[in-house]
Amino acid sequence: MKVTVVGDVLLDVDINGNATRLSPDAPVPVVDVVDVRHRAGGAGLVATLLSNDGHDVKLVTAVSDDDGASHLRRALAGIAVLTGAPLAPTPTKTRVRIGSHPMVRFDEGCAPAPTPACTREMVDAIVSAEAVVVADYGRGITANPEIRAALAEAACRVPVVWDPHPAGSEPVPGVAVVTPNLAEALAVAKAAGLDPSRTGPAEAGRHLQQRWRSSAVLVTRGEDGAVLVGSSGDTKDIPAPRTSVTDPCGAGDRLAGSLAVHLGRGVELPEAAARAVEDASAFLANGGAASLAVPASAEDRADGRAAESADVSTRVSPVVELKGLGLVNGPAGLEPDGVQLAESVRAKGGTVVATGGCFDLLHAGHARTLAAARSMGDCLIVCLNSDESVRRLKGAHRPIVSQEDRAELLLALSCVDAVVVFGEDTPEACLDRLRPDIWVKGGDYEPEELPEARLIAGWGGRCVTVPFHPARSTSGLAEALAKVG
Repeated sequence: MKVTVVGDVLLDVDINGNATRLSPDAPVPVVDVVDVRHRAGGAGLVATLLSNDGHDVKLVTAVSDDDGASHLRRALAGIAVLTGAPLAPTPTKTRVRIGSHPMVRFDEGCAPAPTPACTREMVDAIVSAEAVVVADYGRGITANPEIRAALAEAACRVPVVWDPHPAGSEPVPGVAVVTPNLAEALAVAKAAGLDPSRTGPAEAGRHLQQRWRSSAVLVTRGEDGAVLVGSSGDTKDIPAPRTSVTDPCGAGDRLAGSLAVHLGRGVELPEAAARAVEDASAFLANGGAASLAVPASAEDRADGRAAESADVSTRVSPVVELKGLGLVNGPAGLEPDGVQLAESVRAKGGTVVATGGCFDLLHAGHARTLAAARSMGDCLIVCLNSDESVRRLKGAHRPIVSQEDRAELLLALSCVDAVVVFGEDTPEACLDRLRPDIWVKGGDYEPEELPEARLIAGWGGRCVTVPFHPARSTSGLAEALAKVG
């Protein structure tokens, strides 16, 4: 599905560590930092979640040109980010955790900013969407007149879900659903003169539905679920599944994105809202936003700096070492370091991502798919068809590039952590050894349609698809090279 996310991006920084002693300077814990991770927050988190689900996502926002913005762009690799004039500084929220317990949060640069400019591409992304999510974090993007006009026009054609912010703009009239949390809904009701002590979520939702002229309002209530207020003022309580939550960060973003997708697929509003609440609960149960963070060491590799320690995302050595390990003729064609890497990442609680293919003549479509896959976890392992496998699948004239060279080229990409060559026609045996948490494939079909879906689900993994990039294929590139020759 083509989903456009409109809103403000934030940089979320997670500092994770242990505390076993108090500081001699003051009665406060000393945190021994284990790792520092960066992730896209706000509208960036919504876009990341939808992209991870396999949707064709465009992000309409404003991005600065400072150091924080460079972290954001890496976290958003594989997503089409359309921006107007840059804003400074990048709003940054830094959370310090001891074990799984949040201790303190520092906010920098989060004050309201001037309304950013709008480009033709930003408007086109809204107009061409099949569903729109507005993630307003009070930084001005929703105040731009051209963007508001495009959103109002889109609301007449496709589902627009608007997640509001106290410092943001009011939703344009006609949106499908506005999703304030209970505190936000009561604050608006109080400002309008309603008595907060006598106003519940249903009453506040009715007031907001009339004020914003939206089709519906979904007032979220954390672990208590949500209250849906329809266009006629009718209400429905939606319970949330019981789950253990250590950090609720990102629940509203997951809910808004899921709700827009369900509505875009034609699901009726009450059912779509119930599914979105369930999706948000499952997201938190699986670690929430913190599970999407990119380790600082991985970002260092993306900048071309070598890792200084044996990190969970340490890359395997290039082809010379792989040959010595029996890459070509080993059992089932498996390269041991890829399996060891997967086991190491899992042992440390990380997410193993894998993808596969022939990768004969690397092109921009490959690079984008690989970058998008790497952003979904803590390591990316590529399952590569051997030369014999490629010949059986593609014909005697393929591969153009040998498996040794294809593996070396893949390893040269900063987003690839290991390459495993397999000799069969399908990667099932390879996947059964690696057991990735996420299996990524390019294609315009639903993840559950993948032939590997049942195998991956067997160990609790999931399949994700990312769209193909038109006019970028190995066959097309080979034909063009033949004409040049």
